Amino acid sequence: MKENRIQDLKNYIVANERASLEDLCNLFNVSKNTMRRDINELESTGIIKKVYGGIVLNDKKTTEPFESREEKNISAKQIIAKLASNFVQDGDIIYIDSGTTTMHMMPHLAEVRNLTIITNNLNVIMSSLPYPNLNILCTGGVLFRTTNSFVDMDAVNSLKKYNISKAFMASTGISIAKGITNSSSFEYDIKKHMVENCDTVIVLADNTKLGKVSLTTYCDLKDIHVFITNEKPGIEFVEFFDSNNIKLITPP
Repeated sequence: MKENRIQDLKNYIVANERASLEDLCNLFNVSKNTMRRDINELESTGIIKKVYGGIVLNDKKTTEPFESREEKNISAKQIIAKLASNFVQDGDIIYIDSGTTTMHMMPHLAEVRNLTIITNNLNVIMSSLPYPNLNILCTGGVLFRTTNSFVDMDAVNSLKKYNISKAFMASTGISIAKGITNSSSFEYDIKKHMVENCDTVIVLADNTKLGKVSLTTYCDLKDIHVFITNEKPGIEFVEFFDSNNIKLITPP
């Protein structure tokens, strides 16, 4: 019975990518201690990863390490981040997503007064240290080192407390058919919540990500308000942005 239960647990988490301890106990009709032992055994295989309050599918193999992503197209990312910073005003409450482009916004926010930044990204937090005018709030949780971001089953609940006016979102793939996609399923809930509950959604992505699709879609392309990239995209994207009232921002 134990072997069958662990196999069923494996199948469930592969299909659903995440689950809370309480939900798993109810689903398999076992005590928390029994489920914790099953989780420990399954974790030893490398299939899942424990986070606060539950488990997630271990997608390290599908997510390129932060350090190697950070080295790619740095100049383009810096240009995009500078353009994005023009959308930040005094007194704003904004969300800066986890990514290798969004973190470059920080030096350009040094003169913004009374700015509150909510983030789940370690690099954004560290980059803010030289700028005392920036009020930083972290979603908290367990540090997922592959993306340098904090993940937590309750992160979305913590975000519900805040009135966030603008969300600066990252992505590993931009597709008209599949939308805004990301390679890490760990951050899916946070990204999806921000898009659905923020006044203005601003996506930052260099041109190499256009036409690509990653593991999970956290929103449709038509659901964003501003798209910022380093060069003018192909006509298909330009026409899509125009027909869906999405502001396209590129360098002059």
